[in-house]
Amino acid sequence: MKSKYENMKIIYNRSKIGWYWAPLFVSFWFLLFYLVAVSSFHRMPRLKTTQDELQQPGQFIGERAENTLLRLSKIGPKVVGSAANEQVAVQFLLSEITDIIDGARTDLYNIEKDVQIASGNYLLWSMVNVYQSVQNVVVKLSPKNATSEAALLINTHFDSVPGSSGAGDAGMMCVIMLEVLRVITKYETPLTYSVVFLFNGAEENPLQGSHAFITQHPWAQNVKAVMNLDSAGSGGREILFQSGPDNPWLMKYYGKNIVHPFASTIGEELFQNGFVPSETDFRVFRDFGNIPGLDMAQVLNGYVYHTKYDRFNLIPRRTYQLTGDNILALVKALANAEELENPSKYAEGHMIFFDVLGWFFVYYPESTGEIINISVCVVVCATIVGYIWIMSSSTGMFRRRIWAKFGILTALQVAGVGLGIGLVLSIAMFLDAVNLPMSWFTQNWMLFGLYFCPMLFGMGIVPAIYFSRTKEHGLPLGYGIQLLMHSHCLILTVVTVVMISYSIRSAFVIMLCIAFYTLSVIINMVTRAHKTNFLWLIPHCLCQVLPFMFYTYCCYAFYVVFVPMQGRECNTNPEILMGFFTALMVILFAPFLVPLLCLFRKSKTIISMFGVCTLLFIIFAATPIAFPYAEKTAPQRFFAVHTARTFHNADRASTVNHTDSGYFVVPVDRRPHTLDDILFDNTNYSKAEPIDCDSEIMCGYPIYSSRWLNAVDNSYFVPGPEPNKDYLPTLSIIDKSSSSAKNIKFTLEIAGPDHTSIFIQPVNGTTLVDWTFTKEPLEQNVKPPYYVYWSYALDPTPLQFSMEFEHENDNWSGDTFKIAIMGHRTHHDMYIDEEFREFLATFPPWAHVSSWIGSYNSWQL
Repeated sequence: MKSKYENMKIIYNRSKIGWYWAPLFVSFWFLLFYLVAVSSFHRMPRLKTTQDELQQPGQFIGERAENTLLRLSKIGPKVVGSAANEQVAVQFLLSEITDIIDGARTDLYNIEKDVQIASGNYLLWSMVNVYQSVQNVVVKLSPKNATSEAALLINTHFDSVPGSSGAGDAGMMCVIMLEVLRVITKYETPLTYSVVFLFNGAEENPLQGSHAFITQHPWAQNVKAVMNLDSAGSGGREILFQSGPDNPWLMKYYGKNIVHPFASTIGEELFQNGFVPSETDFRVFRDFGNIPGLDMAQVLNGYVYHTKYDRFNLIPRRTYQLTGDNILALVKALANAEELENPSKYAEGHMIFFDVLGWFFVYYPESTGEIINISVCVVVCATIVGYIWIMSSSTGMFRRRIWAKFGILTALQVAGVGLGIGLVLSIAMFLDAVNLPMSWFTQNWMLFGLYFCPMLFGMGIVPAIYFSRTKEHGLPLGYGIQLLMHSHCLILTVVTVVMISYSIRSAFVIMLCIAFYTLSVIINMVTRAHKTNFLWLIPHCLCQVLPFMFYTYCCYAFYVVFVPMQGRECNTNPEILMGFFTALMVILFAPFLVPLLCLFRKSKTIISMFGVCTLLFIIFAATPIAFPYAEKTAPQRFFAVHTARTFHNADRASTVNHTDSGYFVVPVDRRPHTLDDILFDNTNYSKAEPIDCDSEIMCGYPIYSSRWLNAVDNSYFVPGPEPNKDYLPTLSIIDKSSSSAKNIKFTLEIAGPDHTSIFIQPVNGTTLVDWTFTKEPLEQNVKPPYYVYWSYALDPTPLQFSMEFEHENDNWSGDTFKIAIMGHRTHHDMYIDEEFREFLATFPPWAHVSSWIGSYNSWQL
């Protein structure tokens, strides 16, 4: 007896579209990306001038902020401890604030200004951060009719890293704050609560100025929320990448008042999970002040971040207006928010938030998000079941046969996605293994061939082969392709459910993908267009336009932020990050488009072109075409410290065991081998043999900050002449006493330059049980050597501190601990000698070298 299916004698129409239409189909989506997604990301408002202010008073004037930044950036590098930072920059800010006060509505507002000078210490990462006499410039604006002492804090910093004028990081935010202060105080701006403007002078040290304010300034006790403004680039749109913690009301005000939104839960979760190699003052306000808030930073052109190329003329002019409009609107809104009186009453839950191409902002509570996500997942499953039921009726094929076909296609889709991811990760590991990472660093278009193409090839070639071999005994081609896309939708639904179960708020990204696809399926089912050869493509493609624009916009924003960041990250393979993220994005914006290529004649050839493109781009990666660096615009970063080193013997006389000098060079990114080509192949310089890292703390290298700790293995010491040795750190034993047979206490005094690293390593079975600084490293069992970072701004008084050690038994002989002191003179260019300048000149034009004079001295006591 023949089956029902065999008796139907249906002739399936498997006609295809001409292959020559495929390039037009692909080009349409490329144009949609460039003309809509990219242009939306870079869209900024017109810069307003003083003439606009005459026509409409009370608005932010970008031209005035621009002129202010020009004068501020002319000060040059503003390193903590330098005259430029502690005198010139502070006086500049005070002068600007005085001018603002002179033009303010003092009948409406009380305005106070203060210069805070503070000292303290705290644990940051695994480092004890000790600061001495750092400065903050603070302004408090209070409405005269205020009935509450609650205040909103707006923070940024005016100091910079060595060698950089800090125009983007964060001089830009300083002038934005000054103009916001001017606008509010000059006009009748209703405020319910006070606003504190903190211009902190020690953020790059790191984060010392914010700690000084929030733990010691009298105005800090009334601060209830904070807006932290920073930069990871040079202008452009500022991204909101952290909010809260908790306090969802903050996002409500952001969503209602932001003029040019740029924010995403994705960015927040990436930052909070350590994917961004940076930290901001927001952490200090959150951890030490228990203050919720918004953390925002400009991200355009991160290539020049923390380099000498961070200059005034690189900042897009419209940036001032865009950021100024946003900050002014948010300050007004938050300073009138009733929740500011007692934020703890509203500190419950999280928000899901994202902007759609900068056009509008979407936000809703996490609980609402879970309901939406689950509801969409249920609708997806019901729609797929309904579709297969209808398909069975339309084709006369048994439902179990269709379900079997659906299972095969699901397995094929999993195989295709797996093949694509496997190709991407294989390429990523291969390029890193052959020392060719970051070919996309300057030429971002390389990402398309290296990672988009293999992913598209893997996802497309598997179903293309399958459909080409099932012409006589399969479903109509249109049905087969729709079932294939249904299978991907079901896979993403399962992933969404898993993310929901782990409370990952970024699940909304996948939810949007499956929701729009399911909408197109429902439309096709209602209109019966799914039964036609090609009519079903119209609602399907129309429903993919907005998701495609949204995902490619997010993808482009990710590259703008993260590609430059890979130039300052050497410990992880950047190819893995770029490749894996690209694969994830392709899984979201392409799975409902790539299968459509199977509708064209010669589909396997068309899809294979992506594979050919991949091979070509891998070849490009090994040629000068894809050289990752460019002079001024995308430099390779290095640190170079002209160093004198002294190692003392392990004896009571502390006699000198060994001295040398040279250049300590720290490559910052993943291509440190380029230094071999720069220094050791084409010059007379030679690399010194590394000192035994077991015998010397930090391998005898003069560590500047905790970010250098993980770069020790890739660092170089190049023998050279002695630097100027004035102001080398000195160590004095003030007191040494014993309270018991097992305990001994040392009181030490260290004098030296305004940036000094101190490492302490207990030896011979001793344990550090107490010291002058914060006890957190001892309580948290931080692994020795203990790291103390000491800096001062105004007061060069030597650092005195005590340490108590305990021995495991009474039989105590030999040394108690090792100590290494590394001094850094980061803003004394006059002491750089000619030999060091010649050494720096050996670096090529596309290298940016942050350089200064340092020292390394070690003792065993």
